[in-house]
Amino acid sequence: MSYDVLSLSQGLIRCASVTPEDAGAQVFLAERLAALGFSCHHLPYGEVPNLFARYGSGGKHLCFAGHTDVVPTGPENLWTYPPFGAAVHNGILYGRGASDMKGAVAAFAAASASFLERARNFEGSISLLITGDEEGPAEDGTVRVLEWMAQNGHVPDVALVGEPTNPDEMGQEIKIGRRGSLSGLLRVEGKQGHVAYPHLAHNPLPPLIRMLDALSDYVFDKGSAYFPSTNLEVTSIDVGNKAGNVIPAAGSAAFNIRFNDRWTSETLGAKVREILDKVGHDYTLELSCGAESFITRPGDWSHTVLRAVQDITGRKAEYTTNGGTSDARFIVNYCPVVEFGVLNKTIHQIDEHAAVSDLETLTRVYERMLMLYFEQV
Repeated sequence: MSYDVLSLSQGLIRCASVTPEDAGAQVFLAERLAALGFSCHHLPYGEVPNLFARYGSGGKHLCFAGHTDVVPTGPENLWTYPPFGAAVHNGILYGRGASDMKGAVAAFAAASASFLERARNFEGSISLLITGDEEGPAEDGTVRVLEWMAQNGHVPDVALVGEPTNPDEMGQEIKIGRRGSLSGLLRVEGKQGHVAYPHLAHNPLPPLIRMLDALSDYVFDKGSAYFPSTNLEVTSIDVGNKAGNVIPAAGSAAFNIRFNDRWTSETLGAKVREILDKVGHDYTLELSCGAESFITRPGDWSHTVLRAVQDITGRKAEYTTNGGTSDARFIVNYCPVVEFGVLNKTIHQIDEHAAVSDLETLTRVYERMLMLYFEQV
């Protein structure tokens, strides 16, 4: 049985699965996978729907990880085509999730169908770990399914996440890791008062500004072998002051640091406090880690994906670690994992879209990857 990647993508996009709603997306996928011989397990945790599907029970085990949930559409009247209509115009598929990442989920299902038709004496295992929580808190999704997989003998040997990885053309980048994310909320207390009587007040803003300058100017590192340099961005400064003649009682600022493998959230947090302490003023600081940095160092698995990409696209992809976080950060604790998908130009935007030709290319890359990994060439 063969599947067309466009039809599968359209079927998934037409399910309005804004996190954590599924709207039938995983049921749609499970029905198609079951028809191929996959054993499907629906694994809801809290409000989050999850799906684990596996073909085969022994041999080498390759797992595709992805998500059927999508971010909100934004104002639907600004879309050229309805966000859940899955319209195709001039060879472009429009819809929320076309790139991130229902198109990749469809491509892997279509690739698996084609591979299983062609494979000779196949004795390995192919699985899909699909969550409805990747765009949300990521607490009841991939991380919980991985625990279930470990408890039930489904830990894979290698994994591929179908996140959109290419900036301009198919075959440019394979992600072998991601930066960590550390957020901070810095607060400096003062004493409110009239600006004409500064001796009766204490302005918290000058020391807050000095602290932000110290953080912004600090060079945390110059990058590492596969990561860019660690970067801090101030994202908000707030005093809650609506009067121009009042010295505020307190000031706060939010910042985020995307960090490489030279740091952990703990060592980076300690460095931030060290920088602030040198300013010499009292403060309070709340830190929260959204993700630790991780990497799958180049080896047999990444080289297999690299070869598959090159065989189909004619390009030798670059190993990169840029971009935001992904669920690969959970999978790396179980097996080597890399990421490859379509273009990321329009993800989370109005009129998110993917070229049908790119989805077809991705399907061929995934099929070639399966052929290479399971030595069917």
